[in-house]
Amino acid sequence: MTISPKANIHPSAVIEDGAVIAEGCQVGPFCMVGPQVVLKAGVVLKSHVVVTGDTKVGEETVIFPFSVIGEIPQDLKYKDATSKLVIGKRNRIREAVTMNGGSKGGVGVTKVGDDGFFMNGCHVAHDAQIGNNVVLVNSVAVAGHCIIEDNVIVGGLSGVHQFVRIGKGAIIGALTMVTNDVIPYGLVQGPRGQLDGLNLVGLKRRGVAREDITALRAAFQMLAQGEGSFMERSERLGEETDSPYVKDIVEFVLAKSDRSFLTPR
Repeated sequence: MTISPKANIHPSAVIEDGAVIAEGCQVGPFCMVGPQVVLKAGVVLKSHVVVTGDTKVGEETVIFPFSVIGEIPQDLKYKDATSKLVIGKRNRIREAVTMNGGSKGGVGVTKVGDDGFFMNGCHVAHDAQIGNNVVLVNSVAVAGHCIIEDNVIVGGLSGVHQFVRIGKGAIIGALTMVTNDVIPYGLVQGPRGQLDGLNLVGLKRRGVAREDITALRAAFQMLAQGEGSFMERSERLGEETDSPYVKDIVEFVLAKSDRSFLTPR
């Protein structure tokens, strides 16, 4: 094992041979760190945290008690294959969160970006790809192979079906089951996940210009009520818009997907 002399390791913690712990790390009471784990500078494991598997945790990430990070996929098809988890910088991973490594049937690695906030009891399943500044509120479950882009908020007790993509800047209301792709900046809520509009509050908080918000509103109306199919309306929208935010939606819709889209109601 490689432990920086500037790391603070509680005597009751178990650090297995091969682990790499950088300077400024704090490993609290009764934590367990596996032999393939890399903790970058300033990582904090509060107490009773398990970090195992082929897992890298980025700088200044803080993991709270009873979280289990890097265990094998919850997949009956999994058979001792390579399984990796890469977590970015400055994440806050609260109590009892679980994040699993990737699977042979997927991309082989689960990735979590920077500056995320994962509240109590969240689950990030195998092969999920989580962007930057993502917030998963209490007890959110993200299934395998999902893609959640930057600046997404998923409300408490919500579930995201496997292979679903959620576009950047979208917001999912509490108690929502998301079974289809969500366009960037979309607002989805309801027990079976209905696309009800745009995340206007989030756009305004991030300082998006009024003209871009106006363009997004017009684009949403066109997608909801224009002529032709949803995909045809999206293609036509891409030919007519100059807004980079609207282009985000068009590119997202026209990209390859394993799940159909939540369309405006």
